[in-house]
Amino acid sequence: MCEYCGCREVPAIAELMDEHTALMEQAHLVRQDLGAGDDAAAMARLRDLVTGLDRHMAREEAGIFRAIRSSGEFVDEIDALEGEHRDFSVEVAALAPGTPGFADRVRSLLDDLGVHVEREDLGIFPVSVVTLGATGWAVVEAAHEDSPSFLHDTGTHPRPPT
Repeated sequence: MCEYCGCREVPAIAELMDEHTALMEQAHLVRQDLGAGDDAAAMARLRDLVTGLDRHMAREEAGIFRAIRSSGEFVDEIDALEGEHRDFSVEVAALAPGTPGFADRVRSLLDDLGVHVEREDLGIFPVSVVTLGATGWAVVEAAHEDSPSFLHDTGTHPRPPT
């Protein structure tokens, strides 16, 4: 995750980046379960990751993605990122622990998620800081108010480091 452009100083972006950190930490734990040969634990942890990820993706799509799309900028990149959101959910739903290639499929999905997160952290988020005006930021803030971050839950969702 970058720290050089200043986008982390924007609270809405910082929160999305913190969610990314928490999700990638959860992905690391899934990898540990896979390494231990515990497909069932990996799948349970992956389902928990997906619960937070689904909320995160909805916030991005209703907020920052919608605001950037409305500006007419980077529409192809937003389309691609939203497509990856849908693909990830579909692929996770098709997983079955104990089936041949399960661990490799999960690792591949987590690799793809890492690349996706990096494209947002290093691409779309910094772009938003320089392209969105007051109207765009109002869209982002409304989306965040409508759907609070999973980081504020008291359940088992992953949390960023303190």
